[in-house]
Amino acid sequence: MPNIFKKNETILLFICIALCLFLAIYNPQFYSIQNIYSILRSSSTVMIVALGMTMLLTSGEVDLSVGALMSFVTVIVMDVINITHSIILGFIAVFAFCFLIGLINGLVRTVLNVNSLIATLAMMLILQGSVYVYSMAAIYNTHLIPLFTFIGQGFFLKIPVPILIMIIILPFFILLLNYTRYGRYFSSIGSNPDAAKLSGINNNKYKIIAFITTSMLVGVSGIILASLMDTGQQGSAKGFELIVIAAVLLGGTSFLGGSGTIIGTILGILILKIIDNGIILMGIPQEFQLVVPGAILILAVYFDNLRKKSSNA
Repeated sequence: MPNIFKKNETILLFICIALCLFLAIYNPQFYSIQNIYSILRSSSTVMIVALGMTMLLTSGEVDLSVGALMSFVTVIVMDVINITHSIILGFIAVFAFCFLIGLINGLVRTVLNVNSLIATLAMMLILQGSVYVYSMAAIYNTHLIPLFTFIGQGFFLKIPVPILIMIIILPFFILLLNYTRYGRYFSSIGSNPDAAKLSGINNNKYKIIAFITTSMLVGVSGIILASLMDTGQQGSAKGFELIVIAAVLLGGTSFLGGSGTIIGTILGILILKIIDNGIILMGIPQEFQLVVPGAILILAVYFDNLRKKSSNA
């Protein structure tokens, strides 16, 4: 068993390939370029936020507020752009708001010493309520600014722009977490915070950075989602946090902290999105798209516990 779990990414790759082969045989439309773009486009918003979530979980923390924040972002960016006619001001408003939420989450966790599960659950509820205080109705892209629509719906070199944004961001986090001392800091903080502190690592500082980074990435994904929908909706990212966390845990990142890989996260997201796509192609009710991440979340935590036991044996 220990040897199997050390090859987690290889197993995920085989699962991914097996799913693709099965769906291609069941419905040849699966391999159409339009369908592949659809899978990758829907993966992009999850992937971008999952990069930050991987960092957070590796450091032993979690953020349940990402879905509520993402919904709020779609409302803010659309409202500010409608009022000011400026995409730049819309982006500034979004990232300022996301920075503030990430900072608050980090400070509540580190200064007030509130468990991140509870702290971000409270933030999720605050955001879910306050977005309706901000605006009771959906906010539409009344000015139809072409550049803003291009972000979520456009193509560059025949590739959807959301996929390109994901590709641009991805290498930075692969390098950061795998090949720099900062990646080792997050792992050390998650696996043994006392030892990390004794070695000179400022645990609280890096946890706050992880919370802020995750929130800022939510800002990027929220802008893409608003552009895709051409509207800001209060519940547009409902259940998003479940999908992100399930994908990251499926990718092999430990819920208890100390270990995590971006490659595993990528494969975890692809598996979930391929399953989502298969549900549509097979004519299964789309309500099952949230059932699957829930089941995977339970299995991922179970196998994570097995990994911990096998490594301690």
